[in-house]
Amino acid sequence: MRTADFDFELPRERIAQTPVPRGTSRMLVLRRATGEVRHLGVGALPSFLAPGDLLLVNDTRVIPARLVARRPSGRVFELLLLRQLDGAWWEGLVRPSARVRPEEPLQLSDGGVVIPVTGLGEGRWTLRCEPTLDLERLESIGQTPLPPYIERPDGATRADREAYQTVYARIPGAVAAPTAGLHFSEGMLREIAEHGVEVRALTLHVGIGTFRPVTADLVRDHRMDGERYQVAPETAAAVNRALAEGRRIVCVGTTAVRALEAGLEAGRGRLAPGEAIAELFITPGYRWQGVGALLTNFHLPRSTLLMLVSAFAGRERILSAYREALETGYRFFSYGDAMLIL
Repeated sequence: MRTADFDFELPRERIAQTPVPRGTSRMLVLRRATGEVRHLGVGALPSFLAPGDLLLVNDTRVIPARLVARRPSGRVFELLLLRQLDGAWWEGLVRPSARVRPEEPLQLSDGGVVIPVTGLGEGRWTLRCEPTLDLERLESIGQTPLPPYIERPDGATRADREAYQTVYARIPGAVAAPTAGLHFSEGMLREIAEHGVEVRALTLHVGIGTFRPVTADLVRDHRMDGERYQVAPETAAAVNRALAEGRRIVCVGTTAVRALEAGLEAGRGRLAPGEAIAELFITPGYRWQGVGALLTNFHLPRSTLLMLVSAFAGRERILSAYREALETGYRFFSYGDAMLIL
């Protein structure tokens, strides 16, 4: 397969820049078996769920990982913290990376410093923070790390900090939101539970790789970034029961898909509790083990996420549905509309 097979023209004005109230987005419903497409609102989602379904969500919490640092001369650097390594040490992106001087302290807005120590390539550095940069400090001095296609010349707003977080976000660690979950309000979740649907959470900390374009000509040559995920014992038990009983698992977002399928691959068809790294690259031809339906957003051209949904529903059907979505005014990407694949 060629990466160009997953390309399409996307007008800039179709990229959503602001969210709509939770539960009010449009939703394109695609049936894999027939190719039938319907245009509804995401509030209709509960009507497509049946008693006994297992709804699987990703409860990762986005951390305010974007920071501004300065050297004494005044030069400004932008930092994106990717993961905490140990205590005062983080791995992060520093821009402009070519201007970084190893071991030079860069000052943060609260008077602390961050020191780039070792270059890791592609703009990544190991960073030592003095004092330790914990989540409490980040909440005070960090910004929400919005994706680059959401244009905020002055950085994310206070409204973004709330909007770019699911209502069930619980475990801090992501630098991007599992955006299909942004459609859910507390009321929608209550309605789904009252409908007899079992709702369970796993955690996959979404990394910067979710925005990484596929630059290789051949899909097989792309290197997938690993992302940490963890599965609680009660979630593992619920998934294994659903599979044994032939009940449908409905994943909210491609991140839930990736964690579930990575876990089932590792466990040869059973999901084990614990923590691991998801390095699974799902492309057409993949043999699905757990996912029965998927709620997702509309994804970037030539992206690994578009390849994943194409693996689930078929490339031609996905691209046809995307063309129809563009013709009928759907909003794309993180703050955009939803797609339910059955």
